[in-house]
Amino acid sequence: MTENIKEESKADQSLQEDRLEAHAKTEENESKEEAEQVEADLKVQLCEPFPGLQTGLIRSADLFGYVGIESVLDQMRRKTVKAGFEFNIMVVGQSGLGKSTLVNTLFKSKVSRKSSTPNYEEKISKTVRLHAVSHVIEEKGVKMKLTVIDTPGFGDQINNQNCWEPIVKYVNEQYEKYLREELNVNRKRRIPDSRVHCCIYFLPASGHSLRPIDVEFMKRLGKIVNIVPVIAKADTLTVEERQEFKERIRQDLEANGIHVYPQRELDEDPEDRILNDRIRASIPFAVVGTDKEHQVNGHKVLGRKTKWGIIEVENVAHCEFANLRDLLIRSHLQDLKDVAHNVHYETYRVRRLNESNMNLILVVKRSMLKT
Repeated sequence: MTENIKEESKADQSLQEDRLEAHAKTEENESKEEAEQVEADLKVQLCEPFPGLQTGLIRSADLFGYVGIESVLDQMRRKTVKAGFEFNIMVVGQSGLGKSTLVNTLFKSKVSRKSSTPNYEEKISKTVRLHAVSHVIEEKGVKMKLTVIDTPGFGDQINNQNCWEPIVKYVNEQYEKYLREELNVNRKRRIPDSRVHCCIYFLPASGHSLRPIDVEFMKRLGKIVNIVPVIAKADTLTVEERQEFKERIRQDLEANGIHVYPQRELDEDPEDRILNDRIRASIPFAVVGTDKEHQVNGHKVLGRKTKWGIIEVENVAHCEFANLRDLLIRSHLQDLKDVAHNVHYETYRVRRLNESNMNLILVVKRSMLKT
């Protein structure tokens, strides 16, 4: 009896080992197939631009020795650090939503129009006017020219019909300015970039849903600029109210066909898609802004003091300011600029050049009819 049990256990163990071995071989074959597929895809990508050119893939293991290709990254970094770069951000929303405070909190300096203007007086503008303020920010040897475009007067009137038109006009004017510089025969080596790379749109923490003005603005501006919606002064909502409000806004965005950044169709690879899906699940960001520091457990933190305690701005358990900052500066700043250039500006450029070609054809036809 005991011998039979032992034999059965040995047989089971042998069978289990066979299964494990077969599973390991299957996994190995699958990983080989995946590697071969990636290599094949890469070869196709390499060959696509030049159909008549023979192209091969040489891996690091196949090189005779160190070439130094990786040093290109250091060269690019040195060049970028030396030249610096530009980032243009627009803030849109009605008065009193904390636009200036949030921008100051983002860049931890007095960069907003309100903070930069001596003896500034808050007045409700009768029309939408745009003001741009530029600063050069330097951190660890890296220089960035930051331009903040404010839109006082937006959404502050009884009749807000077409209040987005001055903003659309401004965005298109910057594209036109850049296009003219590009088309110059003797153009500048580095074209000054005043195009809007990102627009932060401030939603009041009403707890209901998107207002008609919000829908109209984001519908029109979402086609020409990167829009990142945020819920301003989110500390006025409870955690449950905030989540319900965010869900309703996401439903409204989808129902109205509004595309906010990051756009799903622009995800370049599965890794980007995973990261961007996480961001899209957090939109709109519920934020709180402040430039005041308070002592919490012996540490200085940016926060707003209330009678219930201190709301820590950079604590993700309190608000989503840190997520917004990471998106705009630490993870997607270059991508915001790339999308602004390769998608929004390119769309404008193609349209304008087509219009110019049509006008030229009409002029030629008229001159031929006259002769």
